Amino acid sequence: MRYEEQSIERVQMPGTSATSVAVAIATPKQAYEISGPLDPAKFYPRSGLLPAVVAVHDQSGTWDTVGRTRKLMLSDGGHVIETITDTDSPTYFAYELSDFQKLFGSLVSGARAEWRFERVETGTQISWTYTFFGKPGRNWIAALIVRLLWAPYMRRVLPPIAREVSRQATGTTA
Repeated sequence: MRYEEQSIERVQMPGTSATSVAVAIATPKQAYEISGPLDPAKFYPRSGLLPAVVAVHDQSGTWDTVGRTRKLMLSDGGHVIETITDTDSPTYFAYELSDFQKLFGSLVSGARAEWRFERVETGTQISWTYTFFGKPGRNWIAALIVRLLWAPYMRRVLPPIAREVSRQATGTTA
């Protein structure tokens, strides 16, 4: 599916979104190629009610091709499945999340994450958007959690990812 078609489809789906933005000292191509394969267990810590990603299991290949899947194991004993749905190197990739467990499993039917990479004067702006789709009657609770917990969490998680992209792109060790 082309990105434009996916955008139209996504607009029709009800959900609650949060976006975080950070700049990496890298080209869009570098940011795209470095950020995708980063190990989520190194960048997604526990934060209050939100569990950490502790391991990645069953990854079906490199994390850059539509249809690839992986299972993120969480610190609360749950997991979530990610499936890449769109790629448009070096500007965009997206994946859907399913089979939520524990807290999110009781509230959402799924989620979608989108990563955009845009050239700016100082490098590449990385925009990360998460949209959660609440289960019937639970949209308001999911929306509250996204606003109060998930949006601040994204603002905490993305800067270290951008720093790692910058570190790898520039070849620095710190």
